[in-house]
Amino acid sequence: QLQASGGGLVQAGGSLRLSCFASGFTSRFTFDDYAIGWFRQAPGKEREGVSCISLREASTYYADSVKGRITVSKDSAKNTVYLHMNSLKPDDTAVYHCAAANRYGSDWCNYEYDYWGRGTQVTVSS
Repeated sequence: QLQASGGGLVQAGGSLRLSCFASGFTSRFTFDDYAIGWFRQAPGKEREGVSCISLREASTYYADSVKGRITVSKDSAKNTVYLHMNSLKPDDTAVYHCAAANRYGSDWCNYEYDYWGRGTQVTVSS
């Protein structure tokens, strides 16, 4: 299971830290066997990949629209991935979801996401 949290209402230029807590691992896979992708979807728009992190290698990737403003990090001891968002813009307003993948595929960052968490709303006012 995945649970995203940390959203809220913030003024343009402000910051938020989103968390994605993962639980329910089997004996076959551990937290570090996964990649976590962050996605967002604004009303009337398609789902957009924001960032991803490979948990074992800690390699990261960012969409051009957020590069330089958002960083992703992990705390394996807490089974949690963080999305640190700075210099927020009204265009960043969306529901943010996290998803987990343990195999490659054709989705964001070339992973196949099998597990999705309920999103958290981020609203940036101008």
